[in-house]
Amino acid sequence: MKGVCRAERIAPDKLTRLFEDGRVVIPSNPRHKNLRPRAIGEGLTVKVNANIGTSKDRIDLPEELEKVRVALRYGADAVMDLSTGGDLHEIRKKVIGLCDAPVGTVPIYEAICRTSKSGGPMSMTSDDLFKTIEKHAKDGVDFMTVHCGITKETVSTLRSHKRLTGVVSRGGAILVAWMHENDRDNPLYEEYDYLLEMAREHGFALSLGDGLRPGSTADATDGPQLHELIVLGKLVERARAAGVQAMVEGPGHVPLNQIEANVVAEKTICKGAPFYVLGPIVCDVAAGYDHIAGAIGGALAAYHGADFLCYVTPSEHLSLPTVDDVREGVIASKIAAHSADLARGRGGDKDRKMSCARKAFDWDTMFELSFNPEKARTYRDRRKSKSPDVCSMCGDLCAMRMVDKLLDE
Repeated sequence: MKGVCRAERIAPDKLTRLFEDGRVVIPSNPRHKNLRPRAIGEGLTVKVNANIGTSKDRIDLPEELEKVRVALRYGADAVMDLSTGGDLHEIRKKVIGLCDAPVGTVPIYEAICRTSKSGGPMSMTSDDLFKTIEKHAKDGVDFMTVHCGITKETVSTLRSHKRLTGVVSRGGAILVAWMHENDRDNPLYEEYDYLLEMAREHGFALSLGDGLRPGSTADATDGPQLHELIVLGKLVERARAAGVQAMVEGPGHVPLNQIEANVVAEKTICKGAPFYVLGPIVCDVAAGYDHIAGAIGGALAAYHGADFLCYVTPSEHLSLPTVDDVREGVIASKIAAHSADLARGRGGDKDRKMSCARKAFDWDTMFELSFNPEKARTYRDRRKSKSPDVCSMCGDLCAMRMVDKLLDE
């Protein structure tokens, strides 16, 4: 708490009150020994998460660990390991050992991967799932995405609301298929009290997943999404009553004119619980540039009150991200988060310093203050002006240089 107060420049009594009210979460599993905790929620700077992880098509642990290093280097406030290929326990252990930021996971991925090797994915039992959650907790995972809002009732709304892209959440789809195959309700919902006991005992936070999030702008803010959100609102209250930290995950594809309404709905229904959004991605045609579409939506969502941005990379919808994709995704989301913080009255000192450096043609300071100093320096060096004091865009016609003397006089 003291470290968070220093980092956020917030009074201890105010942070304590927000934390106790459930409007701020500090994901921090006691077993994550090298953790520098970050706080997420109301009145704080907007945080950014970076997803990494293997797939069955590509298992390269050194590459995934490099993604963690790069994500942290460029400012990620948390890392989620979404691995589904290889030795999942070993990957998770290495990621947690390397990462001094909170680490999140989606335990159902491992549970379904393990059971698919024996009796098939739909043979997963409730016991399999909860044992996997406990295993992640004992490994030191700080927060876990659990799709507790997927119920028989919420799934039934998919039949009455014809969606263009159906269910796009991997965890949500697994549960919908499992429930249909086994003719049972979601064990994460049915045995939610048991999940809360585990979270309280092991000290991890719940990230209540949006299993019915829209995967296209045509499906945004529809019945299934909102029905699930109402269920999550009730689950937030039960988590608070049990002394468990909980945040709520938000929609994926949302057009600009619906973002504010989505944030207001979550904050109202979930009683101010921290809102963790994917993007949001504001159009469906940005393949190869979805990190930009996500940053546009993320900036607007954060300005209206979202607390935690899950980054989007250029390879979204296309392939497993590379190390370069991770860097670009983190930087895009950090720009979005900083833009929202600036509009909300926080973090303006850095922007003022950058403006002063530009006025003084202090290139080194400009590079230092940039989100990606190496890239800024490369752009400067590749087409240098004949004069060291100006850039090659304007040269002798530099606007500031022409008028500065007149303004000084």
